[in-house]
Amino acid sequence: MANRSRARYLAPVALIATIAGVFLIVRHDTASHAITTQTHQAEAHRPAAGAQRRFAAAKVYVVQPGDILSRIATKTGVSLSTLESLNPTLDPNSLQAGQRLRLRQ
Repeated sequence: MANRSRARYLAPVALIATIAGVFLIVRHDTASHAITTQTHQAEAHRPAAGAQRRFAAAKVYVVQPGDILSRIATKTGVSLSTLESLNPTLDPNSLQAGQRLRLRQ
């Protein structure tokens, strides 16, 4: 009789343990996926190793299709405020492919 009373609690305990285990595995997988995604996004916005060196001596940047001013600043290593001050007629919302931006004085 004692075995039957213990056995009836076994199934709910096993169910709770299984649910907790699945929750922890899914949570861990989701957290590691978020970290991986953040790392990939950071790498995508980081310029290539020699990109800033390539633009270090350049005085002009030619806008490429899809460029935005903040990405140009990151790519060239020139601050956004410097780009805006060197190009006073620049409208950052309407960059055109082929447009030339001053990087240095």
